[in-house]
Amino acid sequence: PIDKSQMQKALMELASELEFDVSMQEDNIYRRSRRLICFDMDSTLIETEVIDELARRHGVYDQVAAITEQAMRGEIEFKESFTRRCQLLKGLDVSVMQDIAENLPFTEGVDRLMYVLKSYGYKIAILSGGFTYFGEYIQKKYGIDYVYANELEVDETGHLTGNFVGEVVDGKRKAELLRLIAQVEKVDMEQTIAVGDGANDLPMLAAAGLGIAFHAKPRVVANARQSINTIGLDGVLYFLGFKDSYLDAKAQ
Repeated sequence: PIDKSQMQKALMELASELEFDVSMQEDNIYRRSRRLICFDMDSTLIETEVIDELARRHGVYDQVAAITEQAMRGEIEFKESFTRRCQLLKGLDVSVMQDIAENLPFTEGVDRLMYVLKSYGYKIAILSGGFTYFGEYIQKKYGIDYVYANELEVDETGHLTGNFVGEVVDGKRKAELLRLIAQVEKVDMEQTIAVGDGANDLPMLAAAGLGIAFHAKPRVVANARQSINTIGLDGVLYFLGFKDSYLDAKAQ
């Protein structure tokens, strides 16, 4: 006679082996599929606009914040708003940048998001209308592959001149950089993801295979194909097909 308990045990072991094989196949699929994800920095990866923090230290916060809001709502062109805000920072001691960087308020879910993306071999880029100094700080923290942002000009006394160096990373430039990185990494544009919150993110959200508006302004939400409005940045993972049960097991 057949021992039912032994049969049940054997079936359970077989099911466990099959589940493990499926899991391994999923891992291999993700690892073989080279993908690229690009993030805005300010108000996306971090819960602040760094230029506002610099302005607060320099006593010009109200003026800068007003221009920032106009730009984020798309009421004035980004390059114009960026130039005007930088001019207001003239004379600021660059030593305050390190203190701000070390106390950046990271967005909820960033740690989990970066862990999973790196685990599955995603190429990660920061394409920011903010500043290189802070983008590079975040790059070192999470092992991010690419950072493109704006460089503040500093005089010989260690103070900001009110100018910037090189081409402004505005909305058009973000979309160009997304395409350039995809070409370098040999990633089809349909396999690219872009995440941002402001009007200057719209071109890269439109260019990417998957554009996600994160806690974004109404105009951005209206024009993006997908949006996240209530949960943390790790909500991006659900759009990529990850499930909580699998992610939790992977993190253990």
